[in-house]
Amino acid sequence: MRKTTTLALLATGLIALGCGSGAADTASDSSGDNKASSSSGDEGGAKAEEKPAKTAKIGQPARDGKFEFTVKSSKCGVAKIGSDMLGQKAQGQFCLVTVNVKNIGKEAQMFDGSSQKAYAADGTEYSADSGAAIYANKNAETFLNDINPGNQVTGVVVFDIPKNVKLAKLELHDSMFSGGVDVTLG
Repeated sequence: MRKTTTLALLATGLIALGCGSGAADTASDSSGDNKASSSSGDEGGAKAEEKPAKTAKIGQPARDGKFEFTVKSSKCGVAKIGSDMLGQKAQGQFCLVTVNVKNIGKEAQMFDGSSQKAYAADGTEYSADSGAAIYANKNAETFLNDINPGNQVTGVVVFDIPKNVKLAKLELHDSMFSGGVDVTLG
């Protein structure tokens, strides 16, 4: 009986944390729209909050939760990452996405490259390859990296996708529980 109660309380707590994280992400995303709404008056501000987060492009900052992401570049068609001695060969092709991650929050936040997703034009979802990212990043910038408030890191998130596929967009997350923000790659 006690084990069941303890498990129920633990599960409820984890669900509450996940819900709370999503609520914080929504609040942070809408704060990015305040620049646009401040010039259009009170009426425009209400409309801006109802809109879903807009999609960013390469070179444009995009916010999710405590992170501001700026995708610097995307390079696909890479067959192998690393050196001849230490490296990893792609199952299909590697897509190397260079991204700058800035902590815009008030406390340290962990950046985890494996929480990032990529999508093909047909909606097929691809997960990040954390093993390959170790070889693509000299200082493990995208593997469980704590970023303090105001600090930023630039690293490479790696996706192993089929050779005939082209990525259309990324979905970047400040944590595995966040809603994410889209960045188009076209």
